[in-house]
Amino acid sequence: MHKKLFIPGPVEVKEDVLQKMATPMIGHRTKEASKLQRDISEKVMKLFYTENQVLLSTSSGTGLMEAAIRSCTRKKAAVFAVGNFGKRWHQMAVANGVDADLFEVEWGKPTTAKQVDEVLKTGEYDLITVTHNETSTGIMNPVDEIGEVVKKYPDVVFCLDTVSSAAGAKIEVDKWGVDICITSTQKALGLPPGLAICTISKKAIEAAKEVENRGFYLDLLRLYEYIEKKDHQYPSTPSIPHMYALDYQLDRILEEGLENRFERHQEMADYVRAWAKEHFELIADEDYASNTLTNIKNTKDIDIKELNRKLGMRGFMVSNGYGKLKGKAFRIAHMADTTLPEIKELLRNIEDILGL
Repeated sequence: MHKKLFIPGPVEVKEDVLQKMATPMIGHRTKEASKLQRDISEKVMKLFYTENQVLLSTSSGTGLMEAAIRSCTRKKAAVFAVGNFGKRWHQMAVANGVDADLFEVEWGKPTTAKQVDEVLKTGEYDLITVTHNETSTGIMNPVDEIGEVVKKYPDVVFCLDTVSSAAGAKIEVDKWGVDICITSTQKALGLPPGLAICTISKKAIEAAKEVENRGFYLDLLRLYEYIEKKDHQYPSTPSIPHMYALDYQLDRILEEGLENRFERHQEMADYVRAWAKEHFELIADEDYASNTLTNIKNTKDIDIKELNRKLGMRGFMVSNGYGKLKGKAFRIAHMADTTLPEIKELLRNIEDILGL
């Protein structure tokens, strides 16, 4: 039996979207490939409200996160973390020999504009990384406020992880002053895993030119210069099947209407939060709760593994808590093409299993 996924990713993918991955192959050095990749870039620019160039990477979002901190840190990076995935930026920096400091907050709390300002006013850092939406805690950071602070420091490259929020929440790259905005396909975009996407500003490109050792496959400057010269083609063979599916799904997203899509995610988030507060508690500070995933504190000491086993017998799957929250929380994702009726059906089944 197929289990309908309500986990932080991969997500449920529509059958017609999956079928697009079976489109017959074309050569990756053809005009058709250039057009496909150029069309994708134009649609992604609409999704992110940006005029910045778009880069694609046949990798998970982690690939472009590593690329960003390695390619564009000239002096020292400040990594802001509100959970496990924010800390990954710091691990990548260390692994690549990039000087970086980690600034963590208590799980369930956000990174604030004040915190970012206190760090940047030291003048030690020329790149910062922020997680927009942290799936280990269920926090969605106030990036609009953070962006206003970063604008006070024009030499600082602003990198943003929107892996679990892009296409599920409004992300205004240009308005917020984001230099590198990263996402991947397997979450709110509603596609299979395997492709990562980022927007990149001219400021980030100029910063990369000052960095000597940017790696090879994930050298953002190399990717940028190649697509500029070769009409949206890439130095290495890309995943054309993913690109066909992405191009098609972006059309579906734009047809739904961006504001309509964001509103649908907000409605699902509001419903799950209300349910969680009625029967359990939220892990995240509700003022900063994610619109694509809700992290629920296990106040009734239920056996989450057993709950998931019984849900699986009914054709559903949720997620246990992550890292130090395993067994202490469970997570329900409400993203991509999931609808409110589907969320209600899931929650009715959880209530039935637990006798709530």
